[in-house]
Amino acid sequence: MKKSNMTYMESVHRDGKYWGIGVGILLLLLPLIVSLFFGAMPQWDALLGGLIATAPMYWAVGIVEIFTYVPMLGAGGTYLSFITGNISNLKLPCALDAMERAGVKATEEEGEVISTISIATSSIVTTFIIILGVILIVPLQPILEAPVLKPAFDMILPALFGGLAVVFISKNAKLSVAPILLMLALFIFVPALNQSTVGIMVPVGVVFTVVVARILYKKGVL
Repeated sequence: MKKSNMTYMESVHRDGKYWGIGVGILLLLLPLIVSLFFGAMPQWDALLGGLIATAPMYWAVGIVEIFTYVPMLGAGGTYLSFITGNISNLKLPCALDAMERAGVKATEEEGEVISTISIATSSIVTTFIIILGVILIVPLQPILEAPVLKPAFDMILPALFGGLAVVFISKNAKLSVAPILLMLALFIFVPALNQSTVGIMVPVGVVFTVVVARILYKKGVL
């Protein structure tokens, strides 16, 4: 067998593109197959109108997320995260914590490997938990819906990001002030923002932080 001269990063980009395109095709094929099977095709004019109204927002977010997540997760981690989903509330915290513990950065090849492994592990664990949840949902339903546990479930995501925040804010105290104030102001004074908008607000916060960091660096504060 002929040995490939492709480097690790070249193979990451090759496989990432193939899997990304493949998953995209599967996602589009599933509703098409279901529609054909049940003979219930959508009204194309209504579908087009809905896409025109909503798609541009997701295009913008998608472009911003590429520039946001690649420096944080590395190329391999970003490809895998975009395919498996749940980036801001699962994959990003896992990858950042793993790289922090290993003492590497996503811009290094070691960081690329650690980030990709941690995101892959997170995806596998999530899949097993979902399978267990489907199997055990009925017997566990009385426990999960107990009023005494509701406050705990409501605080899972804040607790997750709070633990990461302590580590990164303590290391970048000067830089963290501006994005914290921005997010507090937005979520306090803009009621429409809620937990469902986290995926959009993460890239916004990252871009804002990069701009502030550049300004502070130019002024000699950092």
